[in-house]
Amino acid sequence: MELGIFGIILVTCIYIMCTIKLTNKEREICMGVSVFEVARYFLSKSIPNTEYAITHLKLQKLVYYAQAWHVAITGEKLFNEKIEAWIHGPVCRELYNVYKIFGYSEIVVTTHVSEWSIPLESRKIIDDVWEAYGSLRGEYLEQLTHREDPWKQARIGLGDLELSNKEIEIETMRKYYSQFLNK
Repeated sequence: MELGIFGIILVTCIYIMCTIKLTNKEREICMGVSVFEVARYFLSKSIPNTEYAITHLKLQKLVYYAQAWHVAITGEKLFNEKIEAWIHGPVCRELYNVYKIFGYSEIVVTTHVSEWSIPLESRKIIDDVWEAYGSLRGEYLEQLTHREDPWKQARIGLGDLELSNKEIEIETMRKYYSQFLNK
């Protein structure tokens, strides 16, 4: 079996992670942060039966805003998974496939994580996103994203109810949200 250069690097990173303790920054360089870790971080903040409870719709929008604000502030993606311009707003397909079983119900968190591989700077941005959007309902966040350029640009030429898997481009997010930062 021939691994190629990418395979060798991946195997080396996994071996190093299993044999020595890496800092968060080293782990991020080696493997990156996944959309699932960002989702779990948000879910750890969920408070059931309150405005801070998280449904699948709300989780998708929180993850989108985390990616958008992270790229606007740092110039770097928070995670590598793509976000698509679906009818109900921005959606990460990989996340959708895992959490769709909750439908419109609150997502019940059964485990709590005390140690995060998300770098501190990134966690601070995610915390700011939670502070700004965490009390808002998923339906409101959907409407909000529908008024913003990144989703609208990705849906150019599509009808309101037309299905799409078109990616919301990272650069479009960066340009749009950067304009709201205090320079």
